[in-house]
Amino acid sequence: MSLQTASPAPAARRILAHGAYETRNVLRNGEQLLVSVILPLLVLVGAHRLDLVAGSAADGLTVPSIDVITPGVLALAVMASAFTGQGIAAGFERQYGVLAYLSTTPLGPTGLILGKAVAVACVVAIQVVVIGTAGLVLGWQPSPGGLAWLLIFLLLGATAFTALGLLLAGTVRAEATLAVTNILWVLLGAAGGAVFPLHHEGPGVLLLLLPSAALGEGLRAATIDGALAPVPALVLASWSVLAVLAARRWFQWR
Repeated sequence: MSLQTASPAPAARRILAHGAYETRNVLRNGEQLLVSVILPLLVLVGAHRLDLVAGSAADGLTVPSIDVITPGVLALAVMASAFTGQGIAAGFERQYGVLAYLSTTPLGPTGLILGKAVAVACVVAIQVVVIGTAGLVLGWQPSPGGLAWLLIFLLLGATAFTALGLLLAGTVRAEATLAVTNILWVLLGAAGGAVFPLHHEGPGVLLLLLPSAALGEGLRAATIDGALAPVPALVLASWSVLAVLAARRWFQWR
């Protein structure tokens, strides 16, 4: 009597299955939903309310309009899911030995990373629908001609920040990843050019090289002007390539 062993499913099916599993985990996790969806929504509504107050106040008190705020909040949301969410999740999975175990299954290291990328893409799609709908209700009027550029920048931003999150998760302890990703998310969102545009003059122009500033600038150019912002696209692409190469070099599975 011969024993027959089941062959593993095709690679694409394994990756999609793992991506669906990771997506369900995010949607079931109240803390990740808070950071990925609820807090960005609160920023959107709060900034819009400040804009209304500023509009009825004395001259000199200015707040960016909803057309500027909404793409910035989308950038903040992408950073939350790709950088903070994936960084923290991968950090604790690494600490508990889950990453090392999964990397030895038929999924393999590459399939594991691609599955996480699929999960990020699914969460970002949900964020775009939720935040975009809220923005439209509040008066956001994105340029129809820039929707393709919007998708390109969302993809570039998700790639760059996922790679950065995994790089951090694979090189430091999980507790440090938790603290650093949350702190950087707040700093980059508040002062890194993601939500609010940076000035393009003086020494501060160097801040435009931050991935958060590049993502925010690119999304605003796409939705306001309906155009591709080439310099932010190049900055984000550079961050993506460097972060992926660094993660391949220094990422540790245990």
